Amino acid sequence: MTPPDPAPTPVRVAIVDDYELVIAGVREMLLPFSDRVVATEWASRTMPEGDVDVLLCDMFGYVDSEGVDLATLAAGPGKLVAYSWSTDPRAVARAREQGAVACLSKGLPAEALVTAIEDIHAGRPVPDPAPGPPGRGAFAELTARELAGLSPREAEVLAMIAKGLSNEEIGAQLYLSINSIKTYIRTAYRKIGVTRRSQAVAWALRHRLTPATDRGRFDDSARG
Repeated sequence: MTPPDPAPTPVRVAIVDDYELVIAGVREMLLPFSDRVVATEWASRTMPEGDVDVLLCDMFGYVDSEGVDLATLAAGPGKLVAYSWSTDPRAVARAREQGAVACLSKGLPAEALVTAIEDIHAGRPVPDPAPGPPGRGAFAELTARELAGLSPREAEVLAMIAKGLSNEEIGAQLYLSINSIKTYIRTAYRKIGVTRRSQAVAWALRHRLTPATDRGRFDDSARG
């Protein structure tokens, strides 16, 4: 009797982002696919220490830290992949110049992200994210809002949480008090069925909630 083929080894992924909260959200989003992709390392602005196959890095907002730069990341373990909200062709071209073998949008649903990671690891071509026309982000937000019954303000706060902003930063950008922000967060969490900030980030990433300030706009100083 022929023994069954061994199960494929999951792709080992390292996640590097300026915001630890975003890292936690991506990890949570990948958990249901642990038989295919495993987040073995995660860090904020530091070099992965172990063996990894694919390195997801928000290169557009990356800040050099402790002597670790993008050239070092590109030369390190794993295939460097730009992972950002931005889909601007100039940002994509710059990421490739800095050593990225592929560019993926943070708006990808979990299944599509996992498939793309597997393709990159296997050496299969992965298309660059298409630049979205004006309103694409708003359409994705509307779909998610309708799904969960979120108000426009609740959806915007969730999108900003997914970007890694603190309550104080969200309040400053929306000109709202901290108490108002906390109220929007509590009601939004109840509607989408989460209790932790990392779960909220994962939900926002899965449903492609994009902060309004990021739609159809490219800024060299912007964080992803």
